Amino acid sequence: MAFGDVKTPQGVKELNKFLADNSYISGYTPSKADLSVFDALGKAPTGDLVHVQRWYRHIASFEAAERAAWGGAPLPQVAGAKPTTPAAAADDDDDIDLFGSDEEEDAEAAKIREERVAAYAAKKSTKPALIAKSSVLLDVKPWDDETDMKEMEKVVRTIEMDGLLWGASKLVPVGYGINKLQIMCVIEDEKVSIDLLTEQIQEFEDFVQSVDIAAFNKI
Repeated sequence: MAFGDVKTPQGVKELNKFLADNSYISGYTPSKADLSVFDALGKAPTGDLVHVQRWYRHIASFEAAERAAWGGAPLPQVAGAKPTTPAAAADDDDDIDLFGSDEEEDAEAAKIREERVAAYAAKKSTKPALIAKSSVLLDVKPWDDETDMKEMEKVVRTIEMDGLLWGASKLVPVGYGINKLQIMCVIEDEKVSIDLLTEQIQEFEDFVQSVDIAAFNKI
């Protein structure tokens, strides 16, 4: 990676420079590398490290279960609770004997078994549902080399939708002195239509010639 120890001020500065041109630590979607740096930082840095702060808030916006799916990060444990590992879950399932003999169990054993079945059902019913999200990289192309690219990015970011989070951006040369705006966003699939989003961007006709989807990945 292009930065050092993020537990040091110099390392955090180098990370800020790195994130000025990158949405994530590695690639175009969150990964185990993001979790490692996120855990190493511990909290969002203060000061003018705007790119690190933006990245940190973005990673923190994901549920713990979502972050766990990126690379095996453990889910938070409640003090005194059993570990939420597949083996532990399997043990819980095995402990519930739904077909015990009524002739051999006494009233106390039946009561304990019923309580455990009820607790198991309650645990299953309160399991949080994962929110389907996608990481989208957009290419926003201007009319010509005289287009104010900073102003174009500014108006693009004015678009607000429930379930839309804008990420990092950069200018990419396309030839003849013209740059395109490459901008990352994360959307909740059930709330945001990518077609509607691109249409809204193209409504800024003074700046935008066209919008293309450069990358689209499910998270």
